[in-house]
Amino acid sequence: MAEIITEEAGTGVDGRALDEAVRFTSDLIRIDTTNRGGGDCRERPAAEYVAAALSEAGIEPAVLEKERGRTNVVARIPGTDPGAPALLVHGHLDVVPADPGEWSVHPLSGEIRDGVVWGRGAVDMKNTDAMVLAVVRAWARTGARPRGDLVLAFTADEEDRAWTGAGFLAEKHAELFEGCRYAIGESGAYTFHADGGLRLYPVAAGERGTAWLRLTARGRAGHGSKPNQANAVTRLAEALTRIGRHRWPVRLSPVVRAALTEIAALHGIEADPGAPDFDVDALLAELGEASRLVAPTVRNSSNPTMLDAGYKVNVIPGTAVGHVDGRVVPGGEDDFRTTMDELTGPHVEWEYYQRGEALQAPLGTALFARMREAVERFDPGGHVVPFCMSGGTDGGQFSRLGIDCYGFAPLKLPEDIDYQALFHGVDERVPVEALHFGVRVLDHFLLNS
Repeated sequence: MAEIITEEAGTGVDGRALDEAVRFTSDLIRIDTTNRGGGDCRERPAAEYVAAALSEAGIEPAVLEKERGRTNVVARIPGTDPGAPALLVHGHLDVVPADPGEWSVHPLSGEIRDGVVWGRGAVDMKNTDAMVLAVVRAWARTGARPRGDLVLAFTADEEDRAWTGAGFLAEKHAELFEGCRYAIGESGAYTFHADGGLRLYPVAAGERGTAWLRLTARGRAGHGSKPNQANAVTRLAEALTRIGRHRWPVRLSPVVRAALTEIAALHGIEADPGAPDFDVDALLAELGEASRLVAPTVRNSSNPTMLDAGYKVNVIPGTAVGHVDGRVVPGGEDDFRTTMDELTGPHVEWEYYQRGEALQAPLGTALFARMREAVERFDPGGHVVPFCMSGGTDGGQFSRLGIDCYGFAPLKLPEDIDYQALFHGVDERVPVEALHFGVRVLDHFLLNS
């Protein structure tokens, strides 16, 4: 029989659940779901693994595809109170590419070494998928049930455009999410080690909007040896330089204001982000390491990322194409479009390659209070703070259904594990003890929500 870890020890999950969270993480990492963009991905083997794990626990999964191999899994666990709102828990199955030559271990190895699970997806976000599976399977063994229905969604294509994943589910299968008022997903409630030994757990209550752009410069084709004042490559390069060097104005959303206020207070600094003379850059300098949580979200951003032009060194092409990763703070959409018109100039056209609205979820909810309580219950020396994610998640798709989305994927990490640096980074890994912490927090939170 599996070891039962009692409430006195802090949780009702059993030792089998802790072991399964580790094993599932390793197994899922070994399943190649690399998303190279443009439809080049196959999540189906991972989706089948998840569906089997749910079925073994008596939870009936729905397996859904928009395109062959681009597979999603959705399941509903009935709650004890039919009148209580449902909660959506979502996690994606795809991962970004990784170059094995840059890694200490093969990124698809799922190797467990010295108490750490290695591989692509260890924090983004096969680990969370694994923790959720471990928790609901433990409930099936003990008969535990949440108060309201719990809807689980394991999605495809989050690392590209979500159009075969959460976008497809929201558009074509909205009925599966009936009754869901709130959702939790990736990138929140992990340990962030600030200056002075301060342990922060940022819980996301907002996202900057996605504004991925395709720029097309047009000019006069010709011989590379001839003067050409209508060179499309030059025009594109000049536009991208203006875009990359542009300094966007400060625009603070309510979530970012709350983050600044709470983080400053934990550093013994009194801050009023609503004051007319408030200087956000000066405060960020005072916050030291903790400024990394907030600095990317006080402004819009626009980073050139890709170039495509020409076919021979002595031929000036008639067109040149570039891409920009733009991110937009809540309320900054009009300024972004107007500024982009100015920065691109008369010879470069721009269009959205992918667009997603900025999100904000309320902070004064009982749900947010329960997230705070669950984390701080298992790390009494930690401090939950709200924050806004600099990038986007599947929450942008599910929000179209009227669902308020939060980032809550708990991990307790040591100081030598920089969660933010591992996202899409080299040697992505997660400690076994961090997974155990996450299982306990999720179990407590979900059963009390």
